[in-house]
Amino acid sequence: MRQVTPPDAEDAYSFLWTAPEHLRRKDPRLVGSKKGDVYSFAIVLQEIVTRRPPFEEKERSGYHPTCVSTEDILDRIRMGTRPPFRPEIGSDECPADMLDLIRQCWEENPEYRPTFPEIKQKLKRITKGMSSKNFLDNLLNRMEQYANDLESLVDEKTQSLYDEKKKTDELLYQMIPKYVAEELKKGCHVKPEIFDSVTIFFSDIVGFTSLSAESTPLQVVDFLNDLYSCFDSIIENFDVYKVETIGDAYMVASGLPIRNGNEHAREIARLALRLLTALGGFRIRHKPDRKLKLRIGIHSGPCVAGVVGLKMPRYCLFGDTVNTASRMESTSEALKIHVSHQTKTILEEFGTFVIVLRGEIEVKGKGMMKTYWLEDEIDKPDL
Repeated sequence: MRQVTPPDAEDAYSFLWTAPEHLRRKDPRLVGSKKGDVYSFAIVLQEIVTRRPPFEEKERSGYHPTCVSTEDILDRIRMGTRPPFRPEIGSDECPADMLDLIRQCWEENPEYRPTFPEIKQKLKRITKGMSSKNFLDNLLNRMEQYANDLESLVDEKTQSLYDEKKKTDELLYQMIPKYVAEELKKGCHVKPEIFDSVTIFFSDIVGFTSLSAESTPLQVVDFLNDLYSCFDSIIENFDVYKVETIGDAYMVASGLPIRNGNEHAREIARLALRLLTALGGFRIRHKPDRKLKLRIGIHSGPCVAGVVGLKMPRYCLFGDTVNTASRMESTSEALKIHVSHQTKTILEEFGTFVIVLRGEIEVKGKGMMKTYWLEDEIDKPDL
């Protein structure tokens, strides 16, 4: 039998009206049900019919269960003996149909207990000829209303809990890919993955250092919040994953955590072109006359991705592709999209992008590299 938290003497007495299935729970005070309320109603009916407290023996006038052993009574109820342990009602104390109804209401199996509408119909037949304002009618109406209110309250609290969980999950999915978050919530270890081909996007604000020096901390935060809120609303239209923002740097990847063939290069290229277009309508709140300039770099290649950290886990990318994409950004120019030869090769498969040769440039840690400018897309989709 499940371990039950022992109540104190006062609580124990109040449990005499509690259904057996709830008494067997760890804390009966935290559970409730309509069928359990039917059981409680039967105990109240027993009190009305016998004019004795619950479980007081007929021949012991003035007997109070807490004076002997209420815990013994509760233990016998929890055991579920055959027949189940219930209060005594003599056949001479109430009509047979009333006694039968009470016994149905405190059945051991909750499914065998009648519902309140059924009880109401039976009580009407039993009390036929009595005043419609009789005590049992009022009691039953109150119990039925209580059961309905309890169910409504439980539904309301459940919906509230669901809404809060949904908000928490949405926030979590912005920090970690959804499928990774689901595995972590299950307590599973998420193994690092190797992706043969992904495309990584880096952007940086030109002149951000001088802009920060001319602004208050609050103005800088508001500016970055406005900019990245704008970017976030745009990337929702593309098959990309926002990896992170570090200061004024914005990092996005496609092809992970869900592989998408060679679509990753096209998705990132379209995103880059869309972001440059959006800059035309963006205004810095505290410097409305200053034109915002972005520097963008894109590179494609293999990558390793995995969750790092336990207290504040992050989905991180590693490998030479990440470093090279960062170099593409740092060697780019204002309002231009700098792409590597690897990305240009994949984009050529689609035949819709306008790509211009930049030439060979010195890239730190990579030597001389042939790179290109992504300028536009022919027949681009409406987004």
